[in-house]
Amino acid sequence: MARLILSARHPDAERVLGRLVGMLNMAEGVARLGALAESPVIATLALAFADAGFDLALVGGPVRDALLGRPVNDLDFTTDARPDDILRIVKPVSTAQWDIGRAFGTIGARVRGEQVEITTYRADSYDGVTRKPTVEFGDMIEGDLVRRDFTVNAMALRVPGRTLVDPTGGVEDLVRGVLRTPVDPAISFGDDPLRMLRAARFSSQLEFAVDPATVAAITELRASLGIVSPERIQSELVRLLQTRDPVRGIRLLVDTGLMQEFLPEVPALKLEVDEHHHHKDVYEHSLTVLSQAIELERSRHPESAPDVPLRIAALLHDIGKPATRRLEPGGGVTFHHHDVKGARLARKRLQALRFDTDTTNSVAQLIEQHLRFFGYAEGAWTDSAVRRYVRDAGPELERLHILTRADVTTRNKRKAARLAGAYDDIERRIAELSAQEELDSIRPEIDGNRIQEILGIAPGREVGEAYRWLLDLRLDEGVIGADEAERRLREWWRTR
Repeated sequence: MARLILSARHPDAERVLGRLVGMLNMAEGVARLGALAESPVIATLALAFADAGFDLALVGGPVRDALLGRPVNDLDFTTDARPDDILRIVKPVSTAQWDIGRAFGTIGARVRGEQVEITTYRADSYDGVTRKPTVEFGDMIEGDLVRRDFTVNAMALRVPGRTLVDPTGGVEDLVRGVLRTPVDPAISFGDDPLRMLRAARFSSQLEFAVDPATVAAITELRASLGIVSPERIQSELVRLLQTRDPVRGIRLLVDTGLMQEFLPEVPALKLEVDEHHHHKDVYEHSLTVLSQAIELERSRHPESAPDVPLRIAALLHDIGKPATRRLEPGGGVTFHHHDVKGARLARKRLQALRFDTDTTNSVAQLIEQHLRFFGYAEGAWTDSAVRRYVRDAGPELERLHILTRADVTTRNKRKAARLAGAYDDIERRIAELSAQEELDSIRPEIDGNRIQEILGIAPGREVGEAYRWLLDLRLDEGVIGADEAERRLREWWRTR
């Protein structure tokens, strides 16, 4: 066997070795793909379609992920059979079927306990005005694959014969770690502008570079995103933020100008730096906070799904700074009340993107409260102040812990250690007080009905005032008992 000897100082050494490693990994991926084809679900469907005289191929994401050694979660197939034929074929081998996508050629089924989707070859055309294609069924698998978003998603495995169909060089791009459209990117993005957002998401998800021609097309066509609904943009943004490293995709969106089209507050963080006024690069700081928040989130909750509200809050926590920046004499820069301003901006933007109310409220609250802790670092709080911190954070307390810790990006090791120590201390005190007083559900020891009985008043404003006074008493002094609370309430009412 011939031996390849390559000097480490050779100018192409890194590239060639990288390609060799990629090819070896791809060989392993081919073996994994072959094993996948032998799974009971795929084998059952392959036999059923073959017996009916139709072609069947595993397509898109499952093929890509098997080749890359990534988990395969969804099984998508393509076939020359029309929807009625697909339904007829799958009924005997499935326990459930649904045809919600029949108009687009898609039939869903549950086969051997797994959900699958089978779609007729498509040869769609677009009018350039909307994202909705004119659905046309095709007869050739190659035509179906070429119309897909990226070459790495435009591969199929024919079954049961286990023949890989790759008309656009998807395997080569997998080896190179590159995202590229199967056709001219201007045509691909012109057909469906949402694919530009998908480029950012797949770049982060697969940790791939984006082909320069593809990047140029996104930059040129970014305004065409206007024909995409806010709901679809929101969905892709969420899927990007759910990846292990969304920063890669966010940089692509900002660098191409695409982020400006739907979340302009993020590129606005690139504040102009005055040579006489020094401050952190807010954009880079925000990306660092996002990365650190994800790291903390995963270390604290390794088995949990990605926390999207936390990640949105980390990315947007400083979006109030551009509007509140003030250049002070002597070279200082201030951003007074950027937390409050940022919360308002975030709420407005998330509503425009059709985020649900719970997510919107969580993000706005986290942004508004993300500076609260830094007062603690200046001097230890009283127990009363700690209780108020917990009460105000409410169900967002754990997220606020993570966001606040992630917001420390200083290179001053002494300062970073001091802040980390202060937060260790406040978390310890919260845990101790929680054990003593059930802090998570702080409320007065006398409820509204009892207040009315004690004071002899009817429901109204005065009951609310008394309730708030008792809550402050509870926060200041902890548990004092219902009898003592009643005595204090009567005394407050007399002297009020």
